[in-house]
Amino acid sequence: MTKQLMCRCRFWLCLLLPLLMSGCQTAMAEQAVQRELFAMDTYMTMKAYGKDALQALNEAATEIQRLEGLFSVTIPESDLSRLLQANGQAVTVSADTADLLQMALAVAKESGGALDITIYPVLKAWGFTGGAYQVPSEETLQALLPLVDYRAVQIKNQTVTLPKGAALDFGAVAKGYAADRVSSLLRRKGITSALLNLGGSVRAVGTKPDGSRWQVGIANPQGGDPIAVIEAEDCTVITSGSYERYFTAEDGKRYHHILDPKTGCPVQNSLTSVTVIGKSGTLCDALSTAFFVMGMERGMEYCRQHSEIEVLWIDEDNHLYITEGLADVITTQAPCTVLSRGEA
Repeated sequence: MTKQLMCRCRFWLCLLLPLLMSGCQTAMAEQAVQRELFAMDTYMTMKAYGKDALQALNEAATEIQRLEGLFSVTIPESDLSRLLQANGQAVTVSADTADLLQMALAVAKESGGALDITIYPVLKAWGFTGGAYQVPSEETLQALLPLVDYRAVQIKNQTVTLPKGAALDFGAVAKGYAADRVSSLLRRKGITSALLNLGGSVRAVGTKPDGSRWQVGIANPQGGDPIAVIEAEDCTVITSGSYERYFTAEDGKRYHHILDPKTGCPVQNSLTSVTVIGKSGTLCDALSTAFFVMGMERGMEYCRQHSEIEVLWIDEDNHLYITEGLADVITTQAPCTVLSRGEA
């Protein structure tokens, strides 16, 4: 090989190597990294793309565990446990707990108490907090129901006071709040494409690397394949359903965990599932429970005033009802009725 030819080869090789390296880096950036953990009493999976995705997901897992340490009533040092043990005395809580409590109380007020985070004593009586399921007597429920009143919660800055015997349960809001915090963390770390499944609370960060939307399956309350698939981009998709946690008592009846704060008993209406889609995970989480308690008609009344959310209701006949904003981004495997904001 001549000296001139060798020089030309080196020239083209110098041009080619950066392109090859760039191509390899792009391919590596487009490979999904997955992180799994068990937290907040559920199994979670997080998938992200990017060269620093693994480190970002590890930090996200640490953040979720930190929040669990604040919000879990089964952790003795948590904010909620300290409030439970305070016996009516004021407790200084973390900024996160104060923030989430304020948001939950706002939804409680807007929903007329359909969401009430002071439901914990009644949930415990049913065994939904520890797994020792039972049907409480009417006398027990009547004794506990006066403790269920979000309006009795006093909060000033980070100081919280509950009535004696009262306790908070963040089960209807904690995972949505965690989804908000984790998605913000990933954004700060430069992650623009991720899908977080925090146990029924799904957060889509951006789109897939190719620009297409994420596909989020909605569970069929009767089992089997998803009953619907929603195309999601930069939003949270959260479902509350009567099929998620329940027990069959000695009387042969099935009792689920979504309780009516007014009666202390599992909600009895035609719904089996409610899914809320929107930007705020905390709001979607809170509303998925509130809408289940309120029923579809009252839920649509709320939707008329809040265009920032979309909702999917599923009834006992597996019929789907959706707000009109979902019509172009949902594929269903069952009959579906589109509800406009002007009619329910």
